[in-house]
Amino acid sequence: MKQRLILLVLKGVGRLPLGAARCLGAFIGWMLYKTNARAARITKTNIALCYTGLPQAERDQLARQSLIETGRTGVEIPVLWRRKESWLRQHALEYEGVELIRRAREAGKGIIILTPHLGNWELLAATLTLHGKITFLYQPPKNSELEKYVVAARKRSQVELAPTNRRGVSMLIKALKAGEMIGILPDQVPDKGYGGVEAPFFGESALSMTLVHNLLQRTECEVLMCYALRVAGGFKVVMAPCEPDIRHSDVLIGVTALNKSVENCVQRAPAQYQWEYKRFKRRSEGAPY
Repeated sequence: MKQRLILLVLKGVGRLPLGAARCLGAFIGWMLYKTNARAARITKTNIALCYTGLPQAERDQLARQSLIETGRTGVEIPVLWRRKESWLRQHALEYEGVELIRRAREAGKGIIILTPHLGNWELLAATLTLHGKITFLYQPPKNSELEKYVVAARKRSQVELAPTNRRGVSMLIKALKAGEMIGILPDQVPDKGYGGVEAPFFGESALSMTLVHNLLQRTECEVLMCYALRVAGGFKVVMAPCEPDIRHSDVLIGVTALNKSVENCVQRAPAQYQWEYKRFKRRSEGAPY
């Protein structure tokens, strides 16, 4: 019953116009800040760790705006799930760095697309498939009804979903060797039993994935950062190069460069980053939450 109710709410929210969804999301985020909800406390902790040199008043302002932007993202996502691919592409109003992916495709190599939790990543599949087939690493939600809905929404033309297990990793390697694209969210804390090392993120120790490093060592592929920033009336899709050391054979150097590549993206629009995520959990020195 609970699963069906959640799905009904998502479908109802998904019918909202984009502008209305953003207004509702902004209100939800503002309420989280005003009530000092759990998400607000995590946000403040993460910002305090990552922006030690920022005055307290500016940290509070960033936390408030981050919660508003995260609220917008949360309400936008059901809207994007319900829209056709053509609608999504029409709302990608600006592009930056698209020549990077074009050159990589012309070289005939596989491409790892790293999409941090910045802006709204749900838009990216519709724009990336303009350049060819892509396989996204995907962690299914525990809600089975929701999983069916999400999978149907994400599996648009030329999109494959790879589960976060060994079979999924095999799918990623196969796609890269075939000269295709794969998409990975690089700023998630790896699950127990999966590869991870502690590396700096904004100067703070964070358990970080080694999957990207392993894929780069096993395949001759390109690697790019990609994110969709929220702008008036739609989104701006940005593609950017990664730090050169991301290809380093030393795992710690490679993962440190991966985290630095994410940092470079976040600095473009820090308020649109998902600071509400517990990025510093499961580390050896203890989590700050």
